[in-house]
Amino acid sequence: MKLITLDAHSGIPKYKQLVQSVELAIAEQRLLKGDRLPSVNKVCLEFSLSRDTVLLAYDELKKRGIVYSILGKGYFVKSVEFSFEQRYFVLFDELNAFKEDLYSSFLEAIAHRAQVDIYFHHFNLAMFRKLINESNGNYSKYIIMPTNLQGAASIIKTLPSNDVYILDQTNAELSAYPSVHQHFVKDMYSLLLEGKSKIDRYERLILIFPGQKEPLGMVEGFQQFCLDYQYTHLVVPHFDTQLMQKGTVFVIPSDRHLVEVIEYAHTQGFQLGKDYGIISYNDTPLKKVVENGITTISTDFKMMGKTLAEMVLSNQKKQVENPCQLIVRKSL
Repeated sequence: MKLITLDAHSGIPKYKQLVQSVELAIAEQRLLKGDRLPSVNKVCLEFSLSRDTVLLAYDELKKRGIVYSILGKGYFVKSVEFSFEQRYFVLFDELNAFKEDLYSSFLEAIAHRAQVDIYFHHFNLAMFRKLINESNGNYSKYIIMPTNLQGAASIIKTLPSNDVYILDQTNAELSAYPSVHQHFVKDMYSLLLEGKSKIDRYERLILIFPGQKEPLGMVEGFQQFCLDYQYTHLVVPHFDTQLMQKGTVFVIPSDRHLVEVIEYAHTQGFQLGKDYGIISYNDTPLKKVVENGITTISTDFKMMGKTLAEMVLSNQKKQVENPCQLIVRKSL
């Protein structure tokens, strides 16, 4: 059982990483009171460190009353009753109703076992870089929602690799990191297929996809479904009134476009669920009642938050696809 781990690519000084590694081993009961720490020589050889670096770390632990030394025998755990405060850096893209559910579920599962600081990058790469650079070295764990920001992976790789978790969207560049994420290609395809018997009553499908912050996998899954089952279909960046024709199902990731479609349909006297259909992305309480119910494709954000908390608290390193479902209501 490895007691000490250091990240050669981290911006955190090696002696500080060594202190944190010993503290974490004690907090997780991998080191118990009276246990002997790895010798100075062993740590030097294993991690190519100078004796001064290791001694600086062990002396820091001595000053804090966590370890004691016996001449000629080494360093031993003196106390396990110290305050080891886990600090989590959480970086979201934005706050909305379903992200609030995710965050609340995460906090509830953490149950005050760590200090959690949340930040938002608002799909701005410069802000994303600034927040990560300023946080580097100051937290126990880094929970990142990179969305589809180009260049995000290279910025994330400046953080201590063992302490990073990816949330909601991941990609090939981030595949080495543990994550709780959605599989947008598979979810879109499989859930449209689940609703196929209702979609068959319509003549065509239109995906309104702005492409600024929405996952590209949505388009891939949508187009593959339409091609496989020979549906007339379009992918458009925004809603145009000319698109409003009877027999159309709109698949709408953006709530702003959802409102535009419904408002214009009212002016034309179209009846939702009969003259045209809607499948919205991400369920909210409001969608249960708007227009007698909006059909949604939605992941379980509360489960996402709980799963993430369990992984972080137990230091698990795995990739988890969060479940997604089709919630059929009167709009389809």
